[in-house]
Amino acid sequence: MAALPTSACGCLAAGPSLRRIRGGQDLSSPSLAVTAPPPSSFPTLKAVRGRGRWGWASACSTSFPRVGRDGWQRREGSASLLSFGAGPGELLGGNGGGADQAAGDPSQGLSLLLPFVVAATAVAALANPATFSWVSKEYYAPALGGIMLSIGIRLSIDDFALAFKRPLPLSVGYIAQYVLKPVLGLLIAKIFRAPSMFYAGFILTCCVAGAQLSSYASFLSKGDVALSILLTSSTTISSVLMTPLLTGLLIGSVVPVDGVAMSKSILQVVLVPVALGLVLNTYAKAVVNLIQPIMPFFAMACTSLCIGSPLAINRNQILSSHGLMLLFPILTFHLVAFVLGYWFAKFPFLRQDESVCRTISLCTGMQSSTLAGLLATQFLGSTHAVPAACSVVLMAIMGLCLASFWGNGSRIRDIALLI
Repeated sequence: MAALPTSACGCLAAGPSLRRIRGGQDLSSPSLAVTAPPPSSFPTLKAVRGRGRWGWASACSTSFPRVGRDGWQRREGSASLLSFGAGPGELLGGNGGGADQAAGDPSQGLSLLLPFVVAATAVAALANPATFSWVSKEYYAPALGGIMLSIGIRLSIDDFALAFKRPLPLSVGYIAQYVLKPVLGLLIAKIFRAPSMFYAGFILTCCVAGAQLSSYASFLSKGDVALSILLTSSTTISSVLMTPLLTGLLIGSVVPVDGVAMSKSILQVVLVPVALGLVLNTYAKAVVNLIQPIMPFFAMACTSLCIGSPLAINRNQILSSHGLMLLFPILTFHLVAFVLGYWFAKFPFLRQDESVCRTISLCTGMQSSTLAGLLATQFLGSTHAVPAACSVVLMAIMGLCLASFWGNGSRIRDIALLI
């Protein structure tokens, strides 16, 4: 008798040779990829029936301490906990690679292009300011609201319920986002003596929520994608309170900050669009299916406008000696934030998994600088939006380079071997 096919963990996998006959009908499940079993695997097969359909359930003698990353996939809410045993290309497209997935989901392909779009936007804005100087601050709020709406339509209520099941890693990431990072930004601004025309904007940039791009970076790095989605969503929603509070505490003595007005602005451009997207995704799925294919393109265009406008309007200040001096604090801030987020999760009393450490590192080093640019323009002046615009460019490039470094199988300890 031919041996039944098994999965990589020694469990039975569905395939052409697995058949369940009922009433003379062949109820085989669709064929899935089959890999050779380890010699010590002894699986058990059960036929189960649910909602009128037969399926196969397998039991494996091997126990896995971390469900969702060691050989199988599970889904909770809109966040899929993927098995990262293969490279990102294999996961996305099977034999076809990541290109097939990118073709099916525009957001994946556009996320891959985003760093290049950001860099091209920066070059165009500085080389030819007229390209973006027409974008006035009145356009910022609708543009950022469009970005947030594109996020909201991908969320579900189950995503937030999942947060209560993972309190420790979520708390570690939240503390890194809203405690460690603002303090780090303040220290770097003092050490580098950031120019006064950019000081308040730099501190504000350090006090905003995590960037949505960090979720894609977590995927590339073989990190915990579900945690990244939850962490970014929770920090974005709570930014209504946290960002004005931190900004008032850190720069209130330097630049007057209207915390109430800032909270209202964040409420309008962040919470309302995200809530609208969540409601649409829950109660109007047909509408979401209609607009979702174009939302990634719309979000990328809005991001380009939010980056290019402050760079174009403040071109002379950026290319001045004071502006060039701003690059060193921003580079240092992001570099140290990546390192600090990683090792904070590695502390002996926390001891998070490697995947969690990578995710927290990326979420700490990548923040929503577009939101910081909007708030700086509205409450501090357009000049203070320059640090946020520069941060978007450097953050995207540095974060995705680090994600690719990890995704290729490298580790932090390997850096010494590369030098």
